Amino acid sequence: MAETQETPPGGAGTPADHPRVAIQAQYVKDLSFENPRAPFSLQRDRQLPQLQLRRLEIKRQKLAADHHEVILDLRVEGCTGEDILFMVELSYVGLVVALNVPESSLEPSLLVECPRLLFPFARRIIADTIRDGGFPPLLLDPIDFVELYRRHQQQVGTEAESDREGQAVANPIVDDGEAD
Repeated sequence: MAETQETPPGGAGTPADHPRVAIQAQYVKDLSFENPRAPFSLQRDRQLPQLQLRRLEIKRQKLAADHHEVILDLRVEGCTGEDILFMVELSYVGLVVALNVPESSLEPSLLVECPRLLFPFARRIIADTIRDGGFPPLLLDPIDFVELYRRHQQQVGTEAESDREGQAVANPIVDDGEAD
């Protein structure tokens, strides 16, 4: 009979001081659905709405030494032509523990990896909310959080240069465009 070895918590041979990021809990902080044209927007002879991601903000807040809150703020509209049939706003949060993570790796972990792990759950909540609002469940396209972070880093560099020249520019990690 083959012997099995138990894997220690944290992975095979992982030392206690090995960097680790884990989502301990996730929850809906705020959810809003608006159907401003009901009941006319629910007529079955209308064309299928197209989802448009109007706002994506990734926020983080330090709660304690190694505990952080990562928030995905999303606003989605379902449109046919110029008509907005519905709007969904969701703030979805992950409570994250980052142990032994170097400062240089902390920001990418919190602003890329955590949103990447949270997004499928937020996407499902939005699809379920749309369905519960009387529409077919529509799914958001996947989001490239690495590219968003790269754009954010470029913006930070541009803003630092502008600040040296005396021009003030806002600096949240935000994508106000449509989903790619």
